[in-house]
Amino acid sequence: MSQFILVRHGQTEWNKVERFRGRADLALDAVGKRQAAAVGQRLASMSVAAVYSSPLKRALMTADILAQPLGLTPRTHDGLLDIDFGLWQGLSPEETRTQHPELFTCWIERPHEVRFPRGESLEDVRSRVLTAVEHLAAEHESETVVLVSHVVVCRVLLLALLGLDNSHFWQVGQNTAAINAFELRDSAPMVTLINDCCHLKNLAQE
Repeated sequence: MSQFILVRHGQTEWNKVERFRGRADLALDAVGKRQAAAVGQRLASMSVAAVYSSPLKRALMTADILAQPLGLTPRTHDGLLDIDFGLWQGLSPEETRTQHPELFTCWIERPHEVRFPRGESLEDVRSRVLTAVEHLAAEHESETVVLVSHVVVCRVLLLALLGLDNSHFWQVGQNTAAINAFELRDSAPMVTLINDCCHLKNLAQE
């Protein structure tokens, strides 16, 4: 049995003013760095074999910070990359609603049917992250591994583990620097934690 700790990256400027981030290579802001440190303290007592991260800066910065108390150096994995929003990358929800009204409505109401112009679909993301997890589970059998990724990746991975399709995308909460956990057993995966933010309580007052 392999155990995975799935972490969404910490806050960036584009999390405060909502934009479609996707492959935009954004750094953590000051709050995001503190969030990542809080995750590291939360995980410090655990026996973690490895930390893997999306290669995008906001995820890798989160991984670098949280890995310090664990005495580990993160490794990047393309399977953890954020979704490619294509032409929507960098746009605000208001801008996409104006430029692509029908597709925007579909994204809100039927996200599983959307392929972003010159970008990916949720199913594309689901396929590559499941492949990544399968390979990492084989490499780290009976070990605990931390994965640092993005909101879309975290949501679709959790849905897959729960046996739900991508139409349930908006029903999974996933805050910045949230912790999720799951185990891969011989019979079926077991999700043991979703969107846990207890480690961020003190930060919320700053």
